[in-house]
Amino acid sequence: METRVNSGHRSRQICLSRASSIPDSIQIIRSSRRRTLSLQVKHDGQVIVRAPQTASLREIESFVRKNAGWLRKHLEMAERQRAAEAESSAPPFTMEEIRALADQALRVIPGRVALFAPVVGVKYGRITIRNQRTRWGSCSAKGNLNFNCLLMLAPPEVLDYVIVHELCHRKEMNHSPRFWAEVAKVIPDYKSREKWLKTEGSRLMRRMTG
Repeated sequence: METRVNSGHRSRQICLSRASSIPDSIQIIRSSRRRTLSLQVKHDGQVIVRAPQTASLREIESFVRKNAGWLRKHLEMAERQRAAEAESSAPPFTMEEIRALADQALRVIPGRVALFAPVVGVKYGRITIRNQRTRWGSCSAKGNLNFNCLLMLAPPEVLDYVIVHELCHRKEMNHSPRFWAEVAKVIPDYKSREKWLKTEGSRLMRRMTG
């Protein structure tokens, strides 16, 4: 992706450290045929200013700062595109990897459930580890708990959130305000952990085979 903004060949670098969120190094390419200034954001995040031969550094710096909002927006777009390309190239988990994650989950998750159950104030039944593509955990009406083996790739605080989430279903088998109030009693910042599951976690889910 190459994106440009226009204001109407020699190359050098300028430093704009005073401009917040703008890369320190911006390449300037001058041309005697050019009459206006333009900004370009390349796919790799490189920022290029194309300028007339006679444009001063002060003019160029002023132009970049004037378009700082545009520049930040398109740098973020380039970063998201690179992240999406990297994600699409990530291979599916092999069955060996899934089995290893499931074995690890069997060693880790029961202990964390036992730790949080009295904090939540509930009892539970059987714990099962699964390799699901759509759910991180579930709680049955009988109190049996299911957890996704991919939780072993999540930060510890996210794992604990999923466990508390499912244990709170022992009190409220829904996602009503009462349910979320129970979650918040144990994990006040649960929304940030939920956000991780929706962003980073969804990328892991898409690598699940089967």
